[in-house]
Amino acid sequence: MKSPATLAPELRLAAETGVRLIAGVDEVGRGALAGPVSIGVVVIDLDQLEDEVLTAGVWPALDGVCDSKLLTPQARRFWQPAICEHAAAYAVTHREPEHIDAKGLTRAMGEAGRAGLEQVESHLGRAVDAVILDGSHDWLTSATDPRVRTETKADMRWLTVACASVLAKVERDELMVQLARQYPHFGWESNKGYGSAAHREAILTHGPTHHHRQSWNLGVQTLPGL
Repeated sequence: MKSPATLAPELRLAAETGVRLIAGVDEVGRGALAGPVSIGVVVIDLDQLEDEVLTAGVWPALDGVCDSKLLTPQARRFWQPAICEHAAAYAVTHREPEHIDAKGLTRAMGEAGRAGLEQVESHLGRAVDAVILDGSHDWLTSATDPRVRTETKADMRWLTVACASVLAKVERDELMVQLARQYPHFGWESNKGYGSAAHREAILTHGPTHHHRQSWNLGVQTLPGL
């Protein structure tokens, strides 16, 4: 049974360091063969929360949000507007396959994540105090940023990161569904660009498109580009 993420980790961090504006960052689409890599950023302002929420560590308005991979598509779409309503700021940014091919996945993710942080900080009118990054290494910053804290499985425990994963997943999935209408052979409306057997077979049959990551192992030698 899936457990929702809570504010408990954010509140512990605030008690230890005095931070107020905490940004959760997560990626979607890292392992796909086609489509962008997408980065979600969600900021929660602890000063805006009611005392009951700060005491319990559970935010009733977002109680049930968890790692996007553990939620059904319907649940992700249900939570998206609530996250957007209650976050102090949020952003979803993308880097397309040609960018990934030219610069590499890690650099593309970092550029998208930094662009997302710039967007939320522009909206807030100030820098965030802390950045929680899902994963075991800092792919976000090109130079060490003391605000960044890497946390393995943060999308399952930290509410800010879980919210970021949901926003990124919903937006990227919608992009892939739109692309599927233009390129119906590849089943992107269901596989979302990941390497299912049917998707790989379609690449062999029809050739890759410019929405495929052509520097990756697509199983073809020539790239005609649809």
